[in-house]
Amino acid sequence: MKLSRQFTVFGSAIFCVVIFSLYLMLDRGHLDYPRSPRREGSFPQGQLSMLQEKIDHLERLLAENNEIISNIRDSVINLSESVEDGPKSSQGNFSQGAGSHLPSQLSLSVHPADCMFASQSGSHNSDVQMLDVYSLLSFDNPDGGVWKQGFAIEYGSKEWDTEPLQIFVVPHSHNDPGWLKTFDDYFRDKTQYIFNNMVLKLGEDSRRKFMWSEISYLSKWWDIIDNQKKDAVKSLIENGQFEIVTGGWVMPDEATAHYFALIDQLIEGHQWLENNLGVKPRSGWAIDPFGHSPTMAYLLKRAGFSHMLIQRIHYAIKKHFALQKSLEFFWRQNWDLGSGTDILCHMMPFYSYDIPHTCGPDPKICCQFDFKRLPGGRLGCPWGFPAETIHTGNVHSRAWMLLDQYRKKSKLFRSKVLLAPLGDDFRYCEYTEWDLQFKNYQRLFDYMNSQPQFNVMIQFGTLSDYFDALDKAAANQKEKSQSMFPILSGDFFTYADRDDHYWSGYFTSRPFYKRMDRIMESHLRAAEILYYFALRRAEKYKINKFLSSSHYKSLTEARRNLGLFQHHDAITGTAKDWVVVDYGIRLFHSLIVLEKIIGSSAFLLILKDKHLYDSYSSDTFLDMDSKQKSQDSLPQKNIISLSAEPRYLVIFNPLEQDRTSVVSVYVSSPTVQVFSASGQPIEVQVSAVWDAKNAISGTAYEVSFLAHVPPLGMKVYKILESASSNSHLANYVLYNGKVEDTGIFNIKNKLYAEESITLENSFIALWFAQSGLMEKMMTKEDGKHHEVNVQFSWYGTTNKPDKSGAYLFLPDGDAKPYVYKLLPLVRVTHGRIYSEVTSFFEHITHRVRLYHMQGIEGQSVEVSNIVDIRKEYNREIAMRISSDIKNQNRFYTDLNGYQIQPRMTMKKLPLQANVYPMTTMAYIQDAEWRLTLLSAQSLGVSSLKSGQIEVIMDRRLMQDDNRGLGQGVYDNKITANLFRILLEKRSAVNMEEEKHPVSYPSLLSHITSSFMNHPLFTMTKKFSPPLELLGEFSLLLSSLPCDIHLVNLRTIQSKVGGVYSDEAALIFHRKGFDCRFSSKNTGLLCPTTQGKMLVQKLFNKFTVESLTPSSLSLMHPPPDTQNISEITLSPMEISTFRIRLR
Repeated sequence: MKLSRQFTVFGSAIFCVVIFSLYLMLDRGHLDYPRSPRREGSFPQGQLSMLQEKIDHLERLLAENNEIISNIRDSVINLSESVEDGPKSSQGNFSQGAGSHLPSQLSLSVHPADCMFASQSGSHNSDVQMLDVYSLLSFDNPDGGVWKQGFAIEYGSKEWDTEPLQIFVVPHSHNDPGWLKTFDDYFRDKTQYIFNNMVLKLGEDSRRKFMWSEISYLSKWWDIIDNQKKDAVKSLIENGQFEIVTGGWVMPDEATAHYFALIDQLIEGHQWLENNLGVKPRSGWAIDPFGHSPTMAYLLKRAGFSHMLIQRIHYAIKKHFALQKSLEFFWRQNWDLGSGTDILCHMMPFYSYDIPHTCGPDPKICCQFDFKRLPGGRLGCPWGFPAETIHTGNVHSRAWMLLDQYRKKSKLFRSKVLLAPLGDDFRYCEYTEWDLQFKNYQRLFDYMNSQPQFNVMIQFGTLSDYFDALDKAAANQKEKSQSMFPILSGDFFTYADRDDHYWSGYFTSRPFYKRMDRIMESHLRAAEILYYFALRRAEKYKINKFLSSSHYKSLTEARRNLGLFQHHDAITGTAKDWVVVDYGIRLFHSLIVLEKIIGSSAFLLILKDKHLYDSYSSDTFLDMDSKQKSQDSLPQKNIISLSAEPRYLVIFNPLEQDRTSVVSVYVSSPTVQVFSASGQPIEVQVSAVWDAKNAISGTAYEVSFLAHVPPLGMKVYKILESASSNSHLANYVLYNGKVEDTGIFNIKNKLYAEESITLENSFIALWFAQSGLMEKMMTKEDGKHHEVNVQFSWYGTTNKPDKSGAYLFLPDGDAKPYVYKLLPLVRVTHGRIYSEVTSFFEHITHRVRLYHMQGIEGQSVEVSNIVDIRKEYNREIAMRISSDIKNQNRFYTDLNGYQIQPRMTMKKLPLQANVYPMTTMAYIQDAEWRLTLLSAQSLGVSSLKSGQIEVIMDRRLMQDDNRGLGQGVYDNKITANLFRILLEKRSAVNMEEEKHPVSYPSLLSHITSSFMNHPLFTMTKKFSPPLELLGEFSLLLSSLPCDIHLVNLRTIQSKVGGVYSDEAALIFHRKGFDCRFSSKNTGLLCPTTQGKMLVQKLFNKFTVESLTPSSLSLMHPPPDTQNISEITLSPMEISTFRIRLR
């Protein structure tokens, strides 16, 4: 009986949706502007285009309807399984003013098959799980003798009698694209000479080898050399003397970089190599990033790599792996159920990648074989034993001495093939060093190879020479028994290179630029997508002004500036002050240019008559609603001056899901009206703009309203000054301070809060202390109260000689509470669209906001902190959220915005070792609840006590931490940090599963994170003469499945001339998600489809001419490249396709 009643309700729902959509079709979707004089007399044409638009709109709505109905059908089928969710809410609340065509309280079901992945996933089939290694090790650091952090290595003299030791000495030079000097200065002073000498010196002897990884430098040199040199480089590559390893734009940081930017800099490097050298790198080389992420291993594997090398790993882990002979392993993703993500990884065993730490365990001996350190030069050996030139008199003794180190090193590995890197930072700069290293080593090689009793084959090699020989050895071994290498899952954070020196400081250092990086990423992605679609339109309509613009050149420069910033001394905040400024200026200039590209591309796409584009000067395109004045200042909103003549707002939704979000703009008048394109009045909230914490602006007002924007779509709103305003003024209460009433807003001044300050919307209620800090949260779904307590605290630095700096976090014990003598001014805003509590502390302006809306953004708490510690001395400021969640010592952080890594807070480790990188989120949970902190910038995070999440927001440190930078961190800016707090009820949880090495966010959490990292773009223009715009335009036919994210749509460069081609790289990511959360009323209006998408149903108004699979960075097409009609992605998969649209 109950079931049939539910069928009836669903039947009615389907009927309502269809009827309502038909009503909308007749009502929505065009702007009738007065026609420009040129269009006089073209009345039938106008009618036709209107009709055409109505039909297109109808198509889109029908597609959405089909989607919705099929979801409702799925819901009905799955009803019997979800009866315990309780009776469905019957109120058909429509999102106010958003013109939403769906009751927002309807929860669309997730297909049961899509829930299987998270419940069964996890590589239970790996031999080494890094979480277990951490539990196992005592981290005691005894003195290991000559190998300080290791142990004594012994070998028997006959071990190589049957099979000689095969050694590859691999010359390399590590070139930071910015650190102590800027990228350009390093190139001018050092790098160009390395390349010039390479061409000369490798040409002298075909046995010599060299390798390179940073394409940012190679491309800069390529632009200034002649064809003769270019041909020489190509022939060195062809005959195997010169190898490109990794081939990204930079060697990126792996802790604070987001996977969008990691992929982008890889594509930029690989595309440059393809177009200029025809080279496809095979091996990954990452010797300097401060800790290593499995995300990087996954991206390299997807790009077609089979081998990789890493170096900066905690010294205790290196020692453990060396003892187990596990320094070479197949790195498998935590979530992989098979072996599809395996990539063979080599971990360098010793302290550093320099020559003293790469030939063997004893640096005082290895140093003697760095021939740049010969007596008389600028560089010596700190161990007191100088290098010696090799000659007939000493070659025997020196060869034995070196071979002894090689043999000892080889005992840490499972094969008889050995890698011996030969290089350091900016090496092989002078031609003399080429001669010293290559000639002395060649004498040693010739002698060793001529002595049968040495049982050695030694030569110069590249990284791939080594891996090829290793593969051969492993294949021989496999014939005899099982695989030579163990399988490992997990990550390598947090890194320590000695003692208790954990590199967790850089997770937060220079947070201003970490935030700017994320803004740059969202701008670049939006510009890429809009540009490709606009380009296809411009080609179709022959719009020369767009086609001949410098947009593609600017886009390439923006990609490269973002790529450069992913370098492991850039986004990390570990470069000299002026180098940081250089990175900042590059990002800032690219931001300005990207805004122009977004504005002109969006304008072309939303223009009804595309031919009119040519008649407008580029400064009349769409402007962003906010401006950043300089590379080190926060963006400020522009004030739109209103009159009775309407101004137009164009809102762009850069995400692939239909979206209702709050838009706020600054205007010149408090009497304001907002209309949809078709003239429907929209409900607005008018709030005060504050010039200071207790002074209201008399010239600017904030207007906020709910915008409902289609996926990858644009929507036009009209805004004008009007006495008959449909606006609601916000009300204010000020505690612990006073503000003069301007006569517009209702403002109450109170001495202090007698009872709790509260905020609530239809999902959540919040309680605040007198200081304006949150204390408690109630979830309205079940009426349950939770402690969610926000506080600030300070860390100092230790009083030992080694103190915190840009890299290291060395605190003076636990954090001290943030103390204030007087209660801060607290401003409480109550409005129709949002309400908020803002507290003005000396170092932080802390704002907590709730949105009054159904759907995604109403379900979490927005927290914004403006932090200013410019007057502090050796202090770091943290925000701590304390709750009643019983997570014990377990918490979860994301890696690169791509995957979740479980963590354990360990008492045996110092506090700084329990701090981990957070790129987009961290959470704690128990059997009933999960509390997630979502972040719009990378920062360091910890959970030092049960129920807590603590994030370090900024650090000001007055000294160097002795890692080469030579300065502290005291260029702090006024920095904006943005977060959301999401509390979710878990269901059907088996606590045994908590021990799994894998975890996933909920769909709600994923999409909340996407909304925060990809906000709506609000653009303004007063069009004169008046123009006809489409009222609404979507690039997609309907929302993509909830778990699929369009990472990028990146126009591919043509093979010649550095201009655009007609193809783009279409990159999708299917997210893994946990279904065991209440799915009621989440406002997710997208289905899940087991990762399937029909190609011809993707785009609206554009036809897919070709779509072929590719490797991640476009290097490798599949052997049988052919067009596909359906895209299928597995959970967690990131895939790239070559697409051509028209």
